[in-house]
Amino acid sequence: MKLVLAFALCASQAAALDLVETGRYALNRPASLDYDPTFCGLWIANEGPEVILVTLEGDELRRFGSDLSRVKAITLEGDNLLVADGYGGFQRLTKSGEPLGAVFTRGWADTEGLAIDADGQIISVEDDPERLSWLEPDGTPVRVIDTKTMTPPIYEAQGIARDPRTGHLLIVDDLEGSNSLYELDSEGKLLASVPLLQYGVDPEGIAIRPGSGQLFIAFDQGAMIVSFNYTPTLPETADPLPPGADCMLF
Repeated sequence: MKLVLAFALCASQAAALDLVETGRYALNRPASLDYDPTFCGLWIANEGPEVILVTLEGDELRRFGSDLSRVKAITLEGDNLLVADGYGGFQRLTKSGEPLGAVFTRGWADTEGLAIDADGQIISVEDDPERLSWLEPDGTPVRVIDTKTMTPPIYEAQGIARDPRTGHLLIVDDLEGSNSLYELDSEGKLLASVPLLQYGVDPEGIAIRPGSGQLFIAFDQGAMIVSFNYTPTLPETADPLPPGADCMLF
């Protein structure tokens, strides 16, 4: 009877944010990441003039430039790419590197990471000033949260990823902040945080592979990409997570 009761209690508990490291490899200056199921790889921005696509093991597949002086942040937007220079400039590119329009701006902003919401809005994190922003596709601001007002505060947000299965936002705070991972709900409410010092120093970028429940975090110190099995925070009544987009190459 006690065993049955203990099992029932465990089964009813909410899932909490959890990471289990599964691997790591060296990669020069990874600053912003996004996972692409079409190539089963990661798009990388390294604050240089080019965009880089690598396999999950770090082997380079593609490399090309944009009309920006540097690429500070990158994300998939549908079947194309959206990049930002960290000075307020944005541009859309195909996955072969062709521009899909001219550079557009929304004023000065120290954009560090990008994600796309379910309704097509751009979500960005900035660390000077410290903000989490929602923008229309043309860059028009919709909503802004001062991340210093969160509990605990996020002072140096660098990378952001959105889990399409939950709508949750995952943000990494670099060494000048707390060197931690933060999980927020779709409205920006803080759900959980996990220190990252045991895995690496100075996290800069983050990407989710929802189909396999994997997470990739780029660390500047040591120039490493570290992979994890990842469990998001879920309430007790949550249904099992549906599978997300996964590798399309066989």
